Amino acid sequence: MATFMLLLHDNPGAWPNVTPEEMQKIIGEYIGWSEKLAKEGKIEGGRKLKDEGGKVVRAAGKSFNVTDGPYTETKEVIGGYYLIKAKDYAEAVEIVKTCPHLKYGPKIEIREVDPMS
Repeated sequence: MATFMLLLHDNPGAWPNVTPEEMQKIIGEYIGWSEKLAKEGKIEGGRKLKDEGGKVVRAAGKSFNVTDGPYTETKEVIGGYYLIKAKDYAEAVEIVKTCPHLKYGPKIEIREVDPMS
């Protein structure tokens, strides 16, 4: 089995009208999905990231430039990630199709993790 990283793209500005009760229901969907994958032995972990873009560090000769990231003009950030187990991209795609994030976020990016062994 290969390991795949699921990068959950998100638009934090799309959530201002969600009530705390609705947010708890949505969080419950993600927890339920994660627990289902755990029972199937198909998840290694995952976390939600804070609703800000973080920082980008770029080398500039012998110094470094640090900016707000990923881009100041974007409204999309990586909202979280999962590490899943699948035999190939086809199976990873089928797993992603069941993720509740696709109801709320614009997309999920799938990347195979290089074991570097």
